[in-house]
Amino acid sequence: MPTLFTKIIQREIPAEIVYEDEHVVAFRDIDPKAPVHVLIVPRTEIPGLADLPDDGDHRHILNAAKTIAERLGLTGGYRLVFNQGPDAGQTVDHLHAHLLGGRQLGWPPG
Repeated sequence: MPTLFTKIIQREIPAEIVYEDEHVVAFRDIDPKAPVHVLIVPRTEIPGLADLPDDGDHRHILNAAKTIAERLGLTGGYRLVFNQGPDAGQTVDHLHAHLLGGRQLGWPPG
């Protein structure tokens, strides 16, 4: 069964898409934790970081994050977060990064 994110990628569920290319789709989170909160999702369903294949090019999410941050004017900085598994807060089993910015972000998170 396709994940929620796959349904967004396939335009079966609406989302505010801010970026896409042949490898990833990025859209605004419906429950933002910062003024800018974008999810960057690979078009290929990979359940999480622990499931990334050892071979292949996985820079697409990072490259997209850089481009999106520049386009959204996050000149003061931003955070890129990957959650792996339920204990880390992963609620959709489809690899994704949270791009957060637009305000001072505290440390440590969580």
